[in-house]
Amino acid sequence: MADKGSITGEAMKVLNFGSLNIDYVYSLDHFVQKGETISSDALNIFPGGKGLNQSLALGRAGVATIHAGAVGKDGEFLLKLLQESGVNIDYVQSLDSVQTGTAIIQKDKEGDNCIILYSGANHKITKEQVEDTIRHFSTGDFLLLQNEINELESIMKLAHEKGLKIVLNPSPMNEAILALPLEYVDYFLLNEVEAEQILGLQSSTKDSEEVIRALHRQYPTAKIILTLGGEGSLYFDGESIYRQRAYKSEVVDTTAAGDTFTGYFIAGILNGETVPKAMDLAARAAGIAISRFGAAPSIPLKEEVLSFSFS
Repeated sequence: MADKGSITGEAMKVLNFGSLNIDYVYSLDHFVQKGETISSDALNIFPGGKGLNQSLALGRAGVATIHAGAVGKDGEFLLKLLQESGVNIDYVQSLDSVQTGTAIIQKDKEGDNCIILYSGANHKITKEQVEDTIRHFSTGDFLLLQNEINELESIMKLAHEKGLKIVLNPSPMNEAILALPLEYVDYFLLNEVEAEQILGLQSSTKDSEEVIRALHRQYPTAKIILTLGGEGSLYFDGESIYRQRAYKSEVVDTTAAGDTFTGYFIAGILNGETVPKAMDLAARAAGIAISRFGAAPSIPLKEEVLSFSFS
């Protein structure tokens, strides 16, 4: 393992303190209903977790990425995959006492999915690991978070004190997100349902532009990227608003589309791209991801994103 101090330096880096999962994907005619037993056409086992997926997207987009988190001994192959995509894993703990996080994914014939998560090692993050990790980063570095690990509040507070730029993808959304110091967030990357839940809306009563403006009023120092599925995405920073179209392709599996978009958007910003160009790059990458099966395996390399021809 490399010396942890070797990651420090003048260039901006992104630390993804996030989940690492093993995905069990069941291919079904339709999602199982209450009281129903159905047969699966296929079972495939993939690396996954929103944290891992987003680190892979960042690494494959060509930015210096450090992943922090935890796996069980059954998850060692996840670390190898991260390394193969250029991601630093010095801050991932390998634990003997717990299994790696697991996702049970139902994928229907339309390519949609529903997911059951078991946290496993993802919820064994300690305050000591948080402190040991964050101290190696400095003002201007990016911190990316999702909602599949514990100790998020500690991570956010320490990162804020160090001057890191905090990017939050509040997924899966639950009440724990609302208890976090969301005023520290510099970038929200989220979908309409997640935005409405943060705003306390019981149902979708506003259009997307009203939702993004309302969220910005609540967190006026944050830049907000609202993903809209097949309708594309929307960006608002209090002054400029940009709408990005979705790139159409044959839908095979949507599991990693949002994670791919997140990683490529952050990569674009870190590489000095304008917001519209970063959003376009992210949309292209997500358009490729949905045309492939699996989560991690569907995330494209930057060279593919730049050369891919959409019909």
